Parts: sequence; structure tokens; C-alpha cells
Amino acid sequence: MHLVQILLPVFDNGGQRFPDAHYAAVRREMTGRFGGVTAYVRSPATGLWQREDGSVERDDMVMVEVMVDSLDEEWWRGYRLALERQFAQDAIVVRAIAIRTL
Repeated sequence: MHLVQILLPVFDNGGQRFPDAHYAAVRREMTGRFGGVTAYVRSPATGLWQREDGSVERDDMVMVEVMVDSLDEEWWRGYRLALERQFAQDAIVVRAIAIRTL
């Protein structure tokens, strides 16, 4: 079993908040395809990283998680590309972690 996590930006590159419909579409897709979803939307995570020029970049993000029995990496790559287009991002992180339920 795998836990797939999708890190989605809260704001576009111009600083405008993405519409709720973007996140609702992801939740519908995950629920329809995998039977359920967990979305952490109330308190976005904040990511910080240092650029080459020394400035610090900040990104607020929402995490969406889904548990899957098997990992179809080709489908997930295609979905990540679709999300990058939808959210107008150079890269969106989609990561999978092998898990064991207790």
C-alpha cells in the first residue's frame, strides 16, 4: 500500500489565491478514482527555500493525500503534469510513500 501526497500551491505566481474549485476538482478526482481523499486545507503548510542569490522564497501549500493499493506511476506522472498546467506551476510535488496499516 502507498500513501500518495500532492502538494498544491495556495497562491499563483502573481500572489492571487487559487479558486476553491481547483481544489474541489482534485478532491473529486481522488475520491472518484480511489474511493477517498484527505485534504489539509484549513492551515496551509509553508515552505521556504533559499535561491542562488541568497533571497528566501516562500510557498504556502495545501496537502492532499490518498491511499492506494498499487502505484500506477505512469498515471500519476500524467496527473502531475495536468496539475502543473491547471495551477500554472513549473513543478508540483507528487510523492508516494510505502506504508503498512496497523
